[in-house]
Amino acid sequence: MKNGLLVWNVLLTLVAGYLLFTHFSSNKKTATGEKKETGAAATVNKDFRIAYFEMDSIEANFSMVKDVKAELSKKEETMNAEMERLGKNLQEKYNYFQGQAQAGSLTEAQQQAAGQELKNLDDQMKNRKQLLDQEYSDFVMRRMKDVKTKIEDFLKEYNKEKNYSYIVSYEQGLFYYKDSVYNITADVIKGLNGIYKPGSKKD
Repeated sequence: MKNGLLVWNVLLTLVAGYLLFTHFSSNKKTATGEKKETGAAATVNKDFRIAYFEMDSIEANFSMVKDVKAELSKKEETMNAEMERLGKNLQEKYNYFQGQAQAGSLTEAQQQAAGQELKNLDDQMKNRKQLLDQEYSDFVMRRMKDVKTKIEDFLKEYNKEKNYSYIVSYEQGLFYYKDSVYNITADVIKGLNGIYKPGSKKD
């Protein structure tokens, strides 16, 4: 649960790869489905341009990403607090029964019952942790999908006027050269923050 930000960064990288893959796949389908054009139309089609944006800058400056990170942090704190409470309760029970046993206050049957109670509490704690981890994982995936959808929707509108052939996310290790002339990060950050309304159901 303390690795939420690491999970978040890994998922952002996966989203970047997914966006790149979908952009290239959709363009390929469009290209194969169109008839060969000549003249002015062919000239327009030869105007091949690729724009890119810095995903780490989006992560650092897009208000929605900041809000999602805050949500993850708060959720982690709540989960950790609950597990700490359950662990403390189990430890107190163990200390109590141990003290009773050392004082000779427990019969053999009571000792067996105490052991079973401690085992049940331990099982409940493990099951609760597993459930909380699953809920956290589902929450991260759901919010990542929300962010991805927000970026995709914005880029669709943005590109109606810009007419780029592709808009990709730049990631270290994925691309080895970039021409900053086609860096649209500032536009993306400004546009995303402009349409993002914290707290709305759509976001």
